[in-house]
Amino acid sequence: MVGTKPKDMVPSAAVKFFGAGTAACIADLVTFPLDTAKVRLQIQGEAVKTEGASTMKYRGVFGTITTMVRTEGPRSLYNGLVAGLQRQMSFASVRIGLYDSMKQFYTRGTESAGIITRLMAGCTTGAMAVAFAQPTDVVKVRFQAQVRLADGGRRYNGTLDAYRTIARDEGLRGLWKGCMPNITRNAIVNCAELVTYDMIKELILKYDLMTDNLPCHFTAAFGAGFCTTVVASPVDVVKTRFMNSSAGQYSSAINCALTMLTNEGHSAFYKGFMPSFLRLGSWNIVMFVTYEQIKRGMTRAQQYWESPF
Repeated sequence: MVGTKPKDMVPSAAVKFFGAGTAACIADLVTFPLDTAKVRLQIQGEAVKTEGASTMKYRGVFGTITTMVRTEGPRSLYNGLVAGLQRQMSFASVRIGLYDSMKQFYTRGTESAGIITRLMAGCTTGAMAVAFAQPTDVVKVRFQAQVRLADGGRRYNGTLDAYRTIARDEGLRGLWKGCMPNITRNAIVNCAELVTYDMIKELILKYDLMTDNLPCHFTAAFGAGFCTTVVASPVDVVKTRFMNSSAGQYSSAINCALTMLTNEGHSAFYKGFMPSFLRLGSWNIVMFVTYEQIKRGMTRAQQYWESPF
C-alpha cells in the first residue's frame, strides 16, 4: 500500500501476509451478522416459482437480523463463523497480503504502479485466493443459509461435518462449487477494494488532505467499500445462490443467473445490497485500519528486534 515514509522500515511480505489475515479475521468477527443477513436476503426468492411461496420472510437488514434472532436465536447470526475465519485467514492473507508483492512483480521491482498494473495485481491475487480457499467459502455460505428445522435439526452438525458431508454427497467438486463465479467475484472485489483504497489513500496523501493516519485510512476504506459493493453485488448474489444450491438445481453459474433473471427480474441481482454495503463498508474500515496498525506494530517490533539500541 502507498504512504510509507522513506525513513520508515518497509513491512516485509511475511508481515503483510500475516497482518492481512489477522486483520480480516478481526473484521469478520465484528461484521459477521451483517454478512449472514446479506446471504439470507440474497437467497430469498429462490423458491418462489418452484414452491409457490409468496411471502417474504426477511425484509431489510435489521428486519432480517431481528427475524433470525426471534425465530432461531442470537447464535444463528454467527452460523458458519469458524469456516468464515478459516476463509479470511486464507483468502485475505493471499489477496491482500500479496497485493504489494504482485504489484512489484508486474512493475519489475519499481515503485511506480499505474492503474493497469494495480488491476492486474488485484485480479491475480484474487484468483489465487479462491484457488486456495474455495472450500471454506462453500461451507461458510451453506452454514449462513441454513435455517433450523422444526424438529431442531440442521443441514450440517459442525464445520468438519460440513466438509465431510459435501465431499461424500457431492464429491470433491462440491467443495469447489461455484469456483468460477467466485474467481470472477473475487477478482472484481479485489480490484475494486484494493485499487480504490490504494488510489484514494494516494490522492489524500498527495494533496495533503490528511496525514497517513487513522482518519485517512478510514476515509479510503469507506470509499473502497462503497465502490466494491456497487461493482460486485450482481456476481456476489449469483455466487451465493449457486454455492448454496442443491445438486442439480442449476447446471452452471450462468444458468443460475439466467434463472434469477427469468423468475425474479433484474432487481434480484441487487438483493441484499444494503447489508452488502453495510457489511463491506464496515468490514473495509475495520480491516484496513487494523491492517495498517498491525503492519506498523509488527514492523516497529521487527526493527527494534534487529536494532535494539
